[in-house]
Amino acid sequence: MRRIPVLFVLVLMFVAGCNRGSQPTLVGRVAPDFTVQDADRKVSLHDFRGKVVVLNFWATWCPPCVEEMPSLVKLQSNLKDRVVVLAVSVDEDERSYRTFLKKNNVDLLTVRDPQQKSNELYGTFKFPETYIIDRQGVVQRKFIGPVDWARPDVVEYLNKL
Repeated sequence: MRRIPVLFVLVLMFVAGCNRGSQPTLVGRVAPDFTVQDADRKVSLHDFRGKVVVLNFWATWCPPCVEEMPSLVKLQSNLKDRVVVLAVSVDEDERSYRTFLKKNNVDLLTVRDPQQKSNELYGTFKFPETYIIDRQGVVQRKFIGPVDWARPDVVEYLNKL
């Protein structure tokens, strides 16, 4: 008889401990600002306030990142007046990064952050991971893993922001 209340309390604690909600921590909050400078450019997230930002953390050694990159380039090309794709690479090897950009005709704003300070602000340690930031600088969505950014529903969502 005593086991039932103890068992009930343990189950309740287990369930409560596992429920972290379905909404990522940053969604609905102002996006953490950062500045990254590599050999080519200095980029600050706050410079894009007033525009929708697709903030993508990626690496050349990450197969899902490589898979996703052409659709990010296409998204930037198609929505360049309304959306900024900011691709932050965590590559340590600058040569591999530059070779990848050239070989794959990556025509979007990308910057290399080998110290991974920007992605750490977002709690990102698996790649790719992408945040949609609205015109006011608030994180609206988080995508984990590769996305086909040319899908009509994704484009429609971004256009509505």
